[in-house]
Amino acid sequence: MIAFIVVVFCVVAGTKINSLKKQSQELTEKEATLDKQIENEEQRTAELEELEKYMQTKKFMEEVAKEKLGLVYPDEILIQPSNK
Repeated sequence: MIAFIVVVFCVVAGTKINSLKKQSQELTEKEATLDKQIENEEQRTAELEELEKYMQTKKFMEEVAKEKLGLVYPDEILIQPSNK
């Protein structure tokens, strides 16, 4: 009777150990995926910060004024191609 109980206990413990190993592997894979996502988002944040700094420069404002609003400096001449 004791041997049967020990065998059942070993089977239950072995099953639980295998289940925990599988869960641990899944969590490790999920952690790696999340670490990659964090890295990508940190890179994106850095790029957005650089863009924000650039958008506050005079050069950016001049480009927007010329391209979107068609503004030019008083001493500049705007030449537009003819559409034929």
